[in-house]
Amino acid sequence: MQDAISFQPEQQTVPSITSVSQLQEYAKGTIVQLPPFADGQPLVARVRRPSILKLASQGKIPNSLLSSANTMFTKGAGQLDTDDEDMLKDMYDIAVVMTKACLLEPSFEQIESAGLELTDEQLMAIFSFSQRGNAALEQFRQE
Repeated sequence: MQDAISFQPEQQTVPSITSVSQLQEYAKGTIVQLPPFADGQPLVARVRRPSILKLASQGKIPNSLLSSANTMFTKGAGQLDTDDEDMLKDMYDIAVVMTKACLLEPSFEQIESAGLELTDEQLMAIFSFSQRGNAALEQFRQE
């Protein structure tokens, strides 16, 4: 007589449905440390990752920037046409649109009303965050 082999189906963990209270927490954004304004002048902000499609549909990304924005979002800023005289202006304008949409606290407007201007490094860090989340900020952190 053969020993009976016990067969037990694998236990599969079914993920829980995201609750409304979790969604409300997500809507509050994420607190991140961005590159400083200068030595001893840190910038810690609450940010979120906006929808590029929504920004475009709301006209916040002007039609004149849609081609450049598409290149930046899909291939990265390094793939913009360097022969285009407006490349840096377009890149800046797109970064500002994304920064305004990302910054919850302090807002872009609050920073400006305090008499400050975000640095290029801060703008690019926020743009990178908008595309890839927290992992994108690692390249901006100092050792």
